[in-house]
Amino acid sequence: MSGLTAERAAEILAGGSGKRIVVVGDLMLDVYLAGVVSRISPEAPVPVVQVSEERIALGGAANVAANVAALGAHCDLVGYVGSDSAGRQIRSTLAAADGGALTAYLVERDDRPTTTKTRVMARRQQVVRFDREHDHDLADDCTAELCQILRDTIPGAAVLVLEDYNKGVLSPVVICTALELAKSSGVPVAVDPKFRNIFEYQGADIFKPNAFELATALGMPVRAQDDEWLENARKRFGCEHLLVTLGEEGMVLHSADGSTFRVPALAREVFDVSGAGDTVIATVAVAVAAGASVREAAVLANFAAGIEVAKPGVATVRPAEIKAFAAALAAAE
Repeated sequence: MSGLTAERAAEILAGGSGKRIVVVGDLMLDVYLAGVVSRISPEAPVPVVQVSEERIALGGAANVAANVAALGAHCDLVGYVGSDSAGRQIRSTLAAADGGALTAYLVERDDRPTTTKTRVMARRQQVVRFDREHDHDLADDCTAELCQILRDTIPGAAVLVLEDYNKGVLSPVVICTALELAKSSGVPVAVDPKFRNIFEYQGADIFKPNAFELATALGMPVRAQDDEWLENARKRFGCEHLLVTLGEEGMVLHSADGSTFRVPALAREVFDVSGAGDTVIATVAVAVAAGASVREAAVLANFAAGIEVAKPGVATVRPAEIKAFAAALAAAE
């Protein structure tokens, strides 16, 4: 169990209860249309999906916030939605999340849509996905409104999470404002980056790219077994802790004190990897808010990710599930 006992996992989760975590980033609405394929269209060589089920889920920063709330912490979510049906669905879903443990501070405009990703599924396989979005940076008036919300929410928070999907919320101005406010308020910062502004997060406490994002940013393959390479990468991003998620190879944590800690992937049937990164950053944030070390937070997040990928679609993970998972691992050793 990489040094984290079931008792310690339960202690960390209990310690995170009620802690206030601010999540800032790109909100999305995930729409799933599920059905069966029985024929090919006479109009084009494509399958015809007879839709029998439609469901929605929170995506992006909204999913991170939902996971924070599901783990028992309180989440202040800062982001953008459009004045459209998808924006209204996000607002209503957030309002119903975990008994009021989530407060949404959302900028809204009618000239820019809510980011919406619609997946058409047949026999659990994705047939096609279509997106509705504008991914350029938000307009100046939106940015100014977001920055004012940050000034009101970041001071006094236990942790700040910056969740970047390159959909325009985390512009350089918003990133700089958030980092400066966190530093002046003594709030630790965890970042889940994407490509466009990946070098803008200098000074973050925890920087969590996946292997593809890291390799793309640095222009070279990730050498997860090479401590010197990891140290050079950490310095490039100016972070205290570099936490790289490696898919089926687990995670690697490299810190400014020169230490490297590797977290192996947990053997478990994988149903759907959607949202696993959101679960990881949310669990890390709650664990750090509870006073856990970053190493402990990484192990706990690995437990949570192992649970999440066994669920269909984007899903949240709850403390009881993690505690049962940790206990089962301990019993198997």
